[in-house]
Amino acid sequence: MILSARETRRRLIPGSSEHPLVIDPYSEECQQPASYDLRVGGDFVLPPGLCTLVHTLERVELPPDLAATLRCRSTYGRMGVVLTAGFVDPGFRGQLTLCLVNMSQEHLTIRKNDRVAQIVFFQVTDGDHGYGGRYQDSVGVIQAR
Repeated sequence: MILSARETRRRLIPGSSEHPLVIDPYSEECQQPASYDLRVGGDFVLPPGLCTLVHTLERVELPPDLAATLRCRSTYGRMGVVLTAGFVDPGFRGQLTLCLVNMSQEHLTIRKNDRVAQIVFFQVTDGDHGYGGRYQDSVGVIQAR
């Protein structure tokens, strides 16, 4: 089940759920009916044909009963931007590193606070443990191993 805007807002209120969700900073402007727009945490230039790692402004904390997928917003897709990796495990905490590929012929500049990606939350049933990998509590861009 995908979380609606109403359920996402409810889960963000401390004490409203056994398993709260954290999006910090949260902006009502970024809340969509069944997703949340993630903003870029800095200014970046996406060169043509290359993958550029950028980080989100938001720090997220997923409880053990939620996972998420990441999608490129259609505005950027129409400009030729593709978001590659895009799954967030239950229990993840930190800023997210987005892998953006510019398929256009032009350099594209994205500025801090631009809404580039969407995060879609969905319930996980009978999860027995949360994420504990090297990206836990990440801040800024985290390079691959």
